[in-house]
Amino acid sequence: MSEYVVKTMGLSKKYGKNNAVYKCNINIRKGEIYGFIGKNGAGKTTIIRLLTGLIKPTEGSIELFGEQSEKGLCKARKRIGAIIENPALHPNLTAYENLEVSRIEKGIPGKKCIDEKLNLMELEDVKNRKVKDFSLGMKQRLGIAMALIGDPELLILDEPVNGLDPSGIVALRNILKKLNKEKNMTILVSSHLLGELHQIATNYGIINNGQIIEEIDAYKLNQKCKKSLHVKVDNINKATIVLEEKLKCKNYKVLPNNTLKLLDMVDEPGSISQAFSKEGIIIEGLSQVGDDLESYFMNLVGGSTIE
Repeated sequence: MSEYVVKTMGLSKKYGKNNAVYKCNINIRKGEIYGFIGKNGAGKTTIIRLLTGLIKPTEGSIELFGEQSEKGLCKARKRIGAIIENPALHPNLTAYENLEVSRIEKGIPGKKCIDEKLNLMELEDVKNRKVKDFSLGMKQRLGIAMALIGDPELLILDEPVNGLDPSGIVALRNILKKLNKEKNMTILVSSHLLGELHQIATNYGIINNGQIIEEIDAYKLNQKCKKSLHVKVDNINKATIVLEEKLKCKNYKVLPNNTLKLLDMVDEPGSISQAFSKEGIIIEGLSQVGDDLESYFMNLVGGSTIE
C-alpha cells in the first residue's frame, strides 16, 4: 500500500481561459497534519473540491490511498470526511437529526457514533435544538462532527475555525491533535490563521495563484523561521570568549564582518550588551533575525497580508 494518502500529479482545473489551479503536485503521507496555506482565491478550495470529487480536473491526475482509477477513487473517497466552505446542514432538523442523516448516508451501523461526535464537539447539551437557531460557531462544530462520522482515515477541513471564538479554536486544535495522535488520522486543513496552523501542522503546502510553490515539513520550516540575534562587534575573538566563559553561551555561529549569530539568549540583548561593555567590546550593530509563519509566507508570495 502507498505511504501517500494523497498525491496529485500536474493537477489542473480551468474555467474558460482561466486556470483556477495549474499543474499542482501535492504529497500527503499517512499520519500527517497538512497545513494548506494560501490567500483567498489562491486555489485551496478548488483543490479540495477536486480531491473530494465534487469537480473534475481539466488535466493531471489524483491518487487517493494508492488508487487512481475512477472506480478506485470512488472507493477511496468513502474513507474521507470533509467540510468544505460552509457545512451542508439541514436548518429545520436538530443537531442529532443532522448527524443521523449523515450516518445513514454513509451507511454506518448503530447510533453510538452520533453521541460520540456530539460529545467530542461539545454539542451534547444542544443536540435537540434545531440548527436554524445555532450560532455560526455551533454550526461549524456540527459540520466538523458530521465530517467525523464514520471515523474517516483522511479528514479534510476547509477553513474550519470560521465562526469559532478563541476558546473554540483552542478546543478544535486539541481535538485535531488527539485524532491525529490516537487514531493516526491524516488531516488536511486549510486556514488563513497561520499562527494557528503553525501549532498543529506537521507539513505545509503553500499555494499562490493556483500553483503549489512549496511543500515543507514543520522541522525545516521551524529551522528557517528560527529567530536568532545578530551582534556585530569590533573584536570577534574577544567576544566569543566572553560568550562562552562569562555568559555560558555556546550555541552561536561566527558570520562574516565580525558578526555573531546567537541562537540562545535571543531575548536577552541587554545582558549581552552589558557583558561585552564590561570587557571593552564595542557593539557596532545588534538585530533580531527570523520569521514567523506569516512572514515566511508573505516573503514567498509577496504582499503585506493574508485574508
